[in-house]
Amino acid sequence: MRKIPIFIVDAFAEQLFGGNPAAVCPLEDWLPDALLQSIAAENNLSETAYFVPSNLAGADFQLRWFTPTEEVDLCGHATLASGHVLLNSLGLPGKRVVFATRSGMLTVERDGEGLSLDMPALPPQPLAEVPKDLSAGLGAKPQAWLCRGHNYVAVFETSGEVAQLAPDMTALTRLTGKGVIVTAPGGDFGVDFVSRYFTPARGVAEDPVTGSAHCVLVPYWAERLKKTRLDALQVSARRGRLRTELLGERVRLGGRVVPYLRGEIAIP
Repeated sequence: MRKIPIFIVDAFAEQLFGGNPAAVCPLEDWLPDALLQSIAAENNLSETAYFVPSNLAGADFQLRWFTPTEEVDLCGHATLASGHVLLNSLGLPGKRVVFATRSGMLTVERDGEGLSLDMPALPPQPLAEVPKDLSAGLGAKPQAWLCRGHNYVAVFETSGEVAQLAPDMTALTRLTGKGVIVTAPGGDFGVDFVSRYFTPARGVAEDPVTGSAHCVLVPYWAERLKKTRLDALQVSARRGRLRTELLGERVRLGGRVVPYLRGEIAIP
């Protein structure tokens, strides 16, 4: 029987049971993809991250992420969680760790009492035509529709509208492979902007805190608010706070990680 270490931590969390829980499994070498997907489905968290030692120049580890239904190209909170496991739980020397991923090199480093994560900036563009299921599924009319990659972005006037949204997940599920970011100014919450993220088509109805969504949001709000450092709050039920900064073609996301569970997975 093979035993695989597993850590579950809350990323971008101010306290336990906040932020976004991620499972992290350190591996000596890659297991079959079907097994990685089965473990992620069993964990039933928005993402399970796996890493192995890297022989690639400039990278300490190779990192992959799986939702309960599929592998994804980019995930912020599970990258921050993986950095926490290596730097704090497994005692990796130094202040930073570099991961080779499908989205290039991503770095996690110590940042005061928390960690910061370096990711690509992905500015959104206006959406020319709004799909019927997108409009119906959201159940509210935003000020503007944008898009970037596999994400739609709905911009609302007030943070209260974002917090009160109750989308039709069945309709949003028909947006195969697409996620929906909703956002608004964050004045009511004492931050620069707020957001939520819905992606039922990819196996997660609402993601509690989404680092990859902020790769899209930070460039948008930096341009709109004419500032590069922004405080963000994802107003899901669990809430997640992020310190963000636009650095040209990169985005820095900072936050705390709170450990929850450490154990083993038994594979026959």
